[in-house]
Amino acid sequence: MKKFKLFIENFLVYGLGGIITKLIPLIMVPIVTAIMPNTSYFGISDLTDTIIAFGTALAIMGMVDAMYRMFFEKEETEYRKVVCSTTLTFTLISSVVLFLLMILFRVPISALFLKDEKYSYIVCLAAVTTLISSTNSVIAAPTRMQNKRKVFLITNAIGPLLSYGLAIPLLLAGYYLIALPLAGIVSAATMEVTFYLLNREWFRLKLFDKNMLKQLLVIALPLLPNFLIYWVFNSCDKVMIANILDTGATGVYAVGSKLGHASQLIYLAYAGGWQYFAFSTMKEDNQVESNSKIFEYLGVISFAVTAFVCAGSHLIFELLFAERYLSGYIVAPYLFLAPLLQMLFQVAANQFLVVKRTWPNLLILSAGAALNFVINMFLIPVLGIEGAALATLAGSVVSDIVCVLVLIRMKLMVVSGKFVLCTLLMAAFMVAWRFVFPDRVLIGTGVALIVCVLFVVIYREDLKAFLRMIRGRKKTAGDDADGDPAETEEKPDEDLTEE
Repeated sequence: MKKFKLFIENFLVYGLGGIITKLIPLIMVPIVTAIMPNTSYFGISDLTDTIIAFGTALAIMGMVDAMYRMFFEKEETEYRKVVCSTTLTFTLISSVVLFLLMILFRVPISALFLKDEKYSYIVCLAAVTTLISSTNSVIAAPTRMQNKRKVFLITNAIGPLLSYGLAIPLLLAGYYLIALPLAGIVSAATMEVTFYLLNREWFRLKLFDKNMLKQLLVIALPLLPNFLIYWVFNSCDKVMIANILDTGATGVYAVGSKLGHASQLIYLAYAGGWQYFAFSTMKEDNQVESNSKIFEYLGVISFAVTAFVCAGSHLIFELLFAERYLSGYIVAPYLFLAPLLQMLFQVAANQFLVVKRTWPNLLILSAGAALNFVINMFLIPVLGIEGAALATLAGSVVSDIVCVLVLIRMKLMVVSGKFVLCTLLMAAFMVAWRFVFPDRVLIGTGVALIVCVLFVVIYREDLKAFLRMIRGRKKTAGDDADGDPAETEEKPDEDLTEE
């Protein structure tokens, strides 16, 4: 129960912090698209985000995950400061180098990503955001690693509010191309300064340690291609649409992906609490069983939510967006499920990181990314933006299947027949949605309800056990309340320290 509480609290609190950062931009999508006169502006803005995502992955080079892994290797404060300081020093150098390269090659980068060299000044703005965001991810880490939950929640609410406080006036003034990039810079800079003031005691350049850097790089470097492959999954399709079709189509796809990527709120909730939970419990005897159960439960929840997204996608687009964006409804469900499948992949693949064997991630993700790219090449000219969405989903499905099979063979994971059955039900539902009721909300909602009821029936024993656990906890709490006050005084959870 204690481990379950640890996971849920970190899932909710740290995840909520990440959700706040992404929720405001998601809410603003209908407003932003209504202000912009055509789909190309939003397409270029979203392609700018793909440049930032690519640059940030290169600059960080997997060092944040390596820092988390080494931070929990020992409990000595001085050792942990060496880990943090070494990580920041390396990331700062790599970020500055990448910033200079982006400025130097801004013209070819603009031609490749934005389909026109005249947008090179936007690449310069993206370079600034990349520099700030890369180092910010390291500077913010001690807040989460020390489990300072309230601080994390408050600070993550500040950046987006300031960001869009600047973006909307700029959009209304007609600065459609630079409004959102400038907003990103303001948001990233605000978060960087805030977290540095909070965590500066953990970072001292004089504590940089070459031997620690070697240990960090052993873990981090094999992860770098993984992050680049994630970029292929999430962003490469937009670049290919821009080059095969046009930036207007990219804009429609981007709106579909924004709605679809609402699932990233769940993904961020998982990611926000997962790193602390995973590494702080990695030495438990039943770690494999616990990790496998979390994989299954998150998977079934993901399937259930996606079913309702399929049912309501057309209606949501009709209500929130102009007619020129309506065709994007068809890609939203695919792009809603894909990030959740990436979440499941990370839950499973964490087992490789725990045993310090990160290279299988690279091979597995590479297969999925290669499939994604090939399907994009064939389906975008034929099916347009739906072909790109199908490619993204197919790559994620293949990566998950291969990863699970490898881990089962290594005895690092177990998957029940119940989860396999739920997966087949979800696949059947999505096929039926696409070909029978893609724009019929009532029929889709009814079928989604039936699928969710079947999920509950299949996992009824797990739900009963969970409810018994909750009732037992309440009963214990009630019995303690009738006991000796000296014995019932609340004690802090040793696993959840907070300043």
